[in-house]
Amino acid sequence: MSFRNLELLKHYKTYKNNIVKEFYTPVLEQAVLYQRSVGFFSSTALIELTKGITGLVKNGGKIQFIVSPFLSPEDIEAIEKGYEKRAVVENALLREIKEPENYFQEERLNLLAHLIENGTLELKVAFTPPKKSSGMYHEKVGLVQDEEGNKIVFTGSLNETINAFYNNYESIVVFTSWQESKEYADEMQKDFDLLWSGEDKDLEIIDFPDVVKERIQVKKKETVNYDIDKEEQEVTKAEHVRGNPMIPEGFSLREYQVDAISAWREEGYRGIFDMATGTGKTYTGLGAVATLFEEKKRLAIIIVCPYQHLVEQWVEDIELFNMDPVIGYSASKQKHWKQRLEDDIYDFNLGIIDSFCFVTTNATYSTKFVSDLMGQLGKDTLLVVDEAHNFGSTTLRRKLYPQIEYRLALSATLDRHGDEEGTEALKQYFGKKCIEYDLKRAIDEGKLTPYYYYPILVYLDEDELEQYKDLSYQIRKECHQDRRGKLKITEKGKMLLMQRARIVAGAKQKIDVLREKMEQYKSDSHILVYCGATRVQTFEYDESERDEEGERQIVAVSKLLGNELGMKVTHFTSNESAAEREVIKRRFATVDPYQAIVAIKCLDEGVNIPSIKTAFILASTTNPKEYIQRRGRVLRLAKNKPYAVIYDFVTLASPMEDVNIYATDFSCERALAKRELLRIKEFGEIALNSRDSDELINNLMAAYQITDDELEVDDDGSEFGEQ
Repeated sequence: MSFRNLELLKHYKTYKNNIVKEFYTPVLEQAVLYQRSVGFFSSTALIELTKGITGLVKNGGKIQFIVSPFLSPEDIEAIEKGYEKRAVVENALLREIKEPENYFQEERLNLLAHLIENGTLELKVAFTPPKKSSGMYHEKVGLVQDEEGNKIVFTGSLNETINAFYNNYESIVVFTSWQESKEYADEMQKDFDLLWSGEDKDLEIIDFPDVVKERIQVKKKETVNYDIDKEEQEVTKAEHVRGNPMIPEGFSLREYQVDAISAWREEGYRGIFDMATGTGKTYTGLGAVATLFEEKKRLAIIIVCPYQHLVEQWVEDIELFNMDPVIGYSASKQKHWKQRLEDDIYDFNLGIIDSFCFVTTNATYSTKFVSDLMGQLGKDTLLVVDEAHNFGSTTLRRKLYPQIEYRLALSATLDRHGDEEGTEALKQYFGKKCIEYDLKRAIDEGKLTPYYYYPILVYLDEDELEQYKDLSYQIRKECHQDRRGKLKITEKGKMLLMQRARIVAGAKQKIDVLREKMEQYKSDSHILVYCGATRVQTFEYDESERDEEGERQIVAVSKLLGNELGMKVTHFTSNESAAEREVIKRRFATVDPYQAIVAIKCLDEGVNIPSIKTAFILASTTNPKEYIQRRGRVLRLAKNKPYAVIYDFVTLASPMEDVNIYATDFSCERALAKRELLRIKEFGEIALNSRDSDELINNLMAAYQITDDELEVDDDGSEFGEQ
């Protein structure tokens, strides 16, 4: 038995290594003496001290531990008043003896009781005298010796607790006496011996109290389970393995995904994956990551997503591709992710590790902390941006660092509506499209569900129309042409546009029409009602009672479905936590689901609820990015879903028969109709019932004198029709 035969690391970190399996177990299997100063005492700490220790016990080895009681202010006060120290310490130690919570803890307490009884384990208690200024005793040093006299010394932040082993960011540094550290090992041995003998003048050392031993002896059984390590590892804790990116065994990318990655490679590992929602955009991106690493053998991987829930969705797939990502955002379950990221970048730059993966939100990626760290990375870095159209904004464009060599943008709609400058900046940075996999192709090839599309006409009432026209007049005054003749709008104008958009999205008639349409669905399930982030009047006009603010549309819809129609309804908004959303998604897909989900904007990007069969879209929008993504949410493949049905609430100023082309405000009403027509055309042209929408399109074009050429291009900007 010799330590010299072991392959030991110099540094173990809990997020990289299974410290019990990789360090404690192999070392203690070769050991005859284990000495440890462990900081605060608790029964949980003692239980964890038995991890890996059975090998030493089988060798007939000895164990010596120095622990420290947690002395409360009351304890310290009692000692200062002259109470007997031993009695105070005994009480403090007894407070930390907890009942075992499961079978494994019971067996380990049983093991401890046997080790104490037969003299294999000796315990002493160290504490700082109350009037000493040095504070509490909290040293964490371990010494292990084999039968040849070789010594291993380890020190660091690790406490022997379950939280330390598996949940906290902890680490130990290892020194060996037969390599470069004999003097250090001898020095640490001298320090421990000084403590054990009670000769350290700064600490008081007492024998472990009998009364505490007796409390532990209560848990002693007739026999000892020396296979407890193996049993517990198999049952309770999977091996924590960190790996480089690779395509999972048995997993194969589809032909179009392989083609996209090949095209990206030909472009020098830069490009855009323009793929419809639901076509495997994430898997294609991770396949690209694995391909690049396979060729370069060295890669820092940065993945950025708009929202926290998208990060968590990515994490599942990242782990499938053999990576253990650093998960960085404000509410990350990795409490020490900042330290992890700093360490990974440091280790990567030194060549200690070949790769690491950091996945984060747009907001966190934009912070000074992350920005400073990105500056430490060089060419061996891949930036993957999901929903990359967001990075066309003025703020996020500044975070497209030029030193990053490899770049990949993922988006179903990269073009930014009304922002040519932002769109061009994205194309300049990321490069060419490596694949364009549109919705029609996805449906034709069976990757998405075919659908029926029913546009439903609703109209502004007199009050709403008056406000709409007034705002349009104000918006026109906030517009001007730049030197190139391009129409620009002021910040005030943009705010006015948002106000006008809310009028269209919150038109009161939508609630009445929804009530009529929902009558035939009130016994059905798997329904989505997509509301606008706006308010709506839900009662008859009465100047004396009218609520100028109105009621949120999502609340009005929920009352309609839940109270009036007696349907089982739930919200899906930014107010629900990630955990609550997961519960909603699971229940919605079960045999006895919520009948309907009432949602707002948080469904636009990344949330997958494949079981949606019928959608009512009340949130009028002329932004292609938004309505294309909303449609994609509904078209995910699911069991017992041969097709989907989409009802799109189309808002007009007035019925077609009332349109007066000679009216003063005709141009304003025409602009509204044109913007709605663009969406109808987009939704209708690949629907199963495309002829139905074709007829409506023709009628609207005739009524408002809109030409085919006008529907081939986006809004001309004359009304700044972005809603």
